[in-house]
Amino acid sequence: MLREAIGTGATVEEAKEAACKELGVETYDDSIEFEILEMQSKKVLGLFGGRPARVKVTIKKNAMQAAEDYIKNIISNMELSDITVTSKEEDNVITIDIEGEDVGFIIGRRGETLDALQYLACLAANRIDNSYKRVVINTGDYREKREKTLESLGRRLAIKAAKTGRKSSLEPMNPYERRIIHTAVQKVNGATSWSEGENMNRHVVIGPDGKSKEYNNRGRGGRRSNYNRRSSRPRQSAPAPNPDRKPLNEGGEVGLYGRIDTK
Repeated sequence: MLREAIGTGATVEEAKEAACKELGVETYDDSIEFEILEMQSKKVLGLFGGRPARVKVTIKKNAMQAAEDYIKNIISNMELSDITVTSKEEDNVITIDIEGEDVGFIIGRRGETLDALQYLACLAANRIDNSYKRVVINTGDYREKREKTLESLGRRLAIKAAKTGRKSSLEPMNPYERRIIHTAVQKVNGATSWSEGENMNRHVVIGPDGKSKEYNNRGRGGRRSNYNRRSSRPRQSAPAPNPDRKPLNEGGEVGLYGRIDTK
């Protein structure tokens, strides 16, 4: 799609109309800008000299287009072929879908490259105007698959913590992924989760909930050293899900990254 065109005409208005016609927009469209390159001049004695007006019309780039163009430029510099980039905006959320054969290079190890691109695209989008836009980049439903994987991991380790009384430390994650883990853990009675570490090393730790009845009942009577006596006890079932427990506010409701001040 053309972003700018130069029109000529006997007058400035005619030059504007010519440029807009080439771009497929109307002269009154708020998304365009005009720049007069040259004013018209009359011929001397109606025979010599004179020139038409020249006007450049530019379609202003909005936040969605800025984010999309940025991603396209990155992909081009990565020399990846057969990659398509599409975008849409709804309720101040810009969603960019990347499809193609080499999307694995864009996703990176555990989505780290995709997260970095999303962060940078958000910066590019929010330099256009003062309104904040959230940017979400996805490819091949990677985000959905990753979320299900993290939910399963969080629940499995929460059940283990409630049954054994031992804690588990996960790998460093971004705020959005940590919140997915917290949400999954908080639905399991007898387990809790918290974050430790700073910056890039911040990670989730899942352990037993000392305030929970399930955990306290499990520890009553002390540990038994005799294996046969211990094994004769009825096997403890997995803690029941508790959908009423609220997740920790890690990452908020703004997706992978919160608002970024670009000033």
